[in-house]
Amino acid sequence: MPSNFGLRAFYFEATMEIIDNKAVKFCVKDYKRITSVIPKSKYLGEKSPGVHEVLVHFGLDEAQVLKNLKLKGVRSPIAFNYTWPGMYTPFDHQRATAEFLTLHKRCYCLNEAGTGKTGAALWAIDYLIQTKKIKRALVICPVSIMRAAWAADAFKCVMHLRVEIAHGTKAQRMKAINSGAEIVILNYDGVPTVIEEMKSQFDLIVLDEATFIKTATTRRWKSLAKVVTTDTWLWLMTGTPAAQSPLDAYGLAKLCTPARVPSFFGAWRDATMVKVGLFRWMPSPKATTLVNNALQPAIRFTKEECLDLPEMLYQTRDVPLSKQQEKFYKMLKSKLTVNAAGEQITAVHAASALNKLLQISAGAVYSDTGDIVKFDAGERLSEMLSVIQESSHKTVVFVPFRHAIEITRKYIEDAGISVECIFGDVSISKRTDIFNRFQTTDDPRVLVIQPQSAAHGVTLTAASTIIWFGPTASLETYLQGNARIHRAGQSNKTLVVRLVGSPVERKVYAALDSKELDMKRLMQLYDDVIKGD
Repeated sequence: MPSNFGLRAFYFEATMEIIDNKAVKFCVKDYKRITSVIPKSKYLGEKSPGVHEVLVHFGLDEAQVLKNLKLKGVRSPIAFNYTWPGMYTPFDHQRATAEFLTLHKRCYCLNEAGTGKTGAALWAIDYLIQTKKIKRALVICPVSIMRAAWAADAFKCVMHLRVEIAHGTKAQRMKAINSGAEIVILNYDGVPTVIEEMKSQFDLIVLDEATFIKTATTRRWKSLAKVVTTDTWLWLMTGTPAAQSPLDAYGLAKLCTPARVPSFFGAWRDATMVKVGLFRWMPSPKATTLVNNALQPAIRFTKEECLDLPEMLYQTRDVPLSKQQEKFYKMLKSKLTVNAAGEQITAVHAASALNKLLQISAGAVYSDTGDIVKFDAGERLSEMLSVIQESSHKTVVFVPFRHAIEITRKYIEDAGISVECIFGDVSISKRTDIFNRFQTTDDPRVLVIQPQSAAHGVTLTAASTIIWFGPTASLETYLQGNARIHRAGQSNKTLVVRLVGSPVERKVYAALDSKELDMKRLMQLYDDVIKGD
């Protein structure tokens, strides 16, 4: 589907002048359209034949009504009466996004991944709280971005607001929801468990990565439908509203703007899809228009449109270890602690031990007999796929361990996405062919690479996104790997996403960020890990 969802609307002509941030003066042909619906408005008279002046109080309620009347150029008071708190100055597109959100009680934010829509939403929430339009906001998102994105950005942007994370047991979720915090962050799987506690608690609900509710028959969707009322502010955020099929848009629109889609899914399917076989459907020629109309009102910025963004952006996403991974991670760590107590640990020994912990975190490890032991790494694989689907361009996935490459390749392939792999055993001629096709043809869309096999000298500018499935313990390899897409020939803004699930991974990434990953630092990392620091 194309990327310009939400950029089409119809307006009637008007010119607007903001006076002392307190009132707005309009020159319109039909002034009664304004004065009949806005109490705090005043007709000033006819400026010229057929053109009338109207003065309107410059408040958020009035701005929303004017926006609904489809006047051109209506601004939200947040642009003029808000101090934009936090550690950073918002980018222009973040200000525009925050304006849009405050002007629409129900809407879609379709900004591409890496454009800072989390910060924009947080500033908009803060403004609505300040102006007493809402008291509390509930953010529902995947586990991977509860802390790494929402909680972290809240600390940077709206640190004066109280934020609670509703995760863990039902009792822990209930405690966060009932805490009175202005912002509560909940994961999607937690929604059905605390549905009664959520009712009447929140004035605004933000659904980030909203494709999690694309299917209106799921327990998750039905639970949310019971919580959302006609008075609820509801913002749906996703950079890929219909990445796989126009059918994906139905659940989103059915919850947020139900009047824009048929009452029954079958009618939506028949309108947007064409049956071309016994079990095969293809998007109809009018599917794009129908999706565009269903997901309105909406705003979208791509990274390329955000001219003030830095050239390379970085994200960290939390991917919890499975119970199986946690069990073996703790077992190995315990074994390392015993060994450290009884012998002198060399740098080689430390590197090998850390490598084993990193391998478990990534989902597969070599046993002492040389066999490959695979673990449940579903959360990590699912998050990797989400990032791939969010990207408007191709993706490079760096997987440090050979035995995890096949797992990632199969997962991507099973999702119907073309993929090729590069690792040590791949011949030079085959690598050259794969790199050439990646750069010059539509397929493959994804390259899975063992970083030490292709981190130097290769140009992969057809990609705009890099995913580190797990960290490398080499600073040079890490920097060179990121440079594969951030180099001459790159015409798009680039994004590096790091998947993190274990303490050792966090420590390795911290060392990479500080550019201090020599042998001395490796030994310190080993000591930190086995001591549990």
